[in-house]
Amino acid sequence: MISRWRFLTCFALLFLVCVWQTAPAFPLDSSEKTSLQQSLTELAVRARPGLLGITVLDLNTGAQVRIRADRAYPMMSVFKASVAATVLAQVDAGHLSLEQKVTLTRADIVDGSAVPSIGAHFHGDSMAFTVNELLSAAVSESDNTAADALVRLVGGPKVITAFLRSHGMEGMRVDLDEAGVDRIFQGTDHGEQIPANETAQETLARRRRGYRDYLSDPRNRTTPDAAAELLKQLWKGQLLSSVSTQHLLQLMYDQTVPHRLRAGLPNGVRLADKCGTSVSFEGETAAYNDIGIMTWPNGHTVIVAAFLTASRADKAERDALYAEITRSVVRAVMH
Repeated sequence: MISRWRFLTCFALLFLVCVWQTAPAFPLDSSEKTSLQQSLTELAVRARPGLLGITVLDLNTGAQVRIRADRAYPMMSVFKASVAATVLAQVDAGHLSLEQKVTLTRADIVDGSAVPSIGAHFHGDSMAFTVNELLSAAVSESDNTAADALVRLVGGPKVITAFLRSHGMEGMRVDLDEAGVDRIFQGTDHGEQIPANETAQETLARRRRGYRDYLSDPRNRTTPDAAAELLKQLWKGQLLSSVSTQHLLQLMYDQTVPHRLRAGLPNGVRLADKCGTSVSFEGETAAYNDIGIMTWPNGHTVIVAAFLTASRADKAERDALYAEITRSVVRAVMH
């Protein structure tokens, strides 16, 4: 009897585990989807006066939750995922090679990366990097110099946007490299020169103008829906070859800084993501973003694309907001 009881107990536990692993996440019209919609709506209210846009897409069920998802938001470094996809598509087509060398000069150095990368280790007047090294720096380390080198390599921003359009992504556009975005913030987008004798008051006025211009500029923007579509097609192998798909996903798994959506992940759930961050000016942050693919041990996959613009919250509050976005999604999946 004891042996039989143990057998039945083990069978029951195995059955429950199998049911949990195969149970769909927030199927359409379910209470879980309604609850998630409410939770994310509350987070959007909490983000005010900033604007928070989110698309959550369950790839197993097709269920979708959207908050201001058809509005275009500034991408900042989120655009590097589309740059990398365009590069790898050209590798797949035989136009580029991962081992191909690209020479950068000191004039090519652009400030900004999540971790010290090319600019911090650049020495001499020029250095050569492989395409693969530039991809790793641009995606995993969010290095601006590497990203701009790759934009030039594929033929410019228009080529990237054309690649996106060829895959039906009308809501995402790439018009500028990182240096071009910086010119907007600096107030020199139209060829203005910064006077050598510029006063502190004049500098402040120029930066205020540049910041306002960036918030209203339509370039390098995406809807959360379009960003989610990019990740969906990547995950499903509709953008790239299987080898290039896994390569880009690994680069995104390797992006561990900044720590946004990742902060709310439970143990065992993986995230391949790409963040984007603007400067903060006079207590406001123009862009604070993260897009990613969450995968459970059983293979359940959920995409989250979240964009926060014109936020008056401090960094700790913004990070807490992103962690709570993840927790809300996880609660829906783990119901």
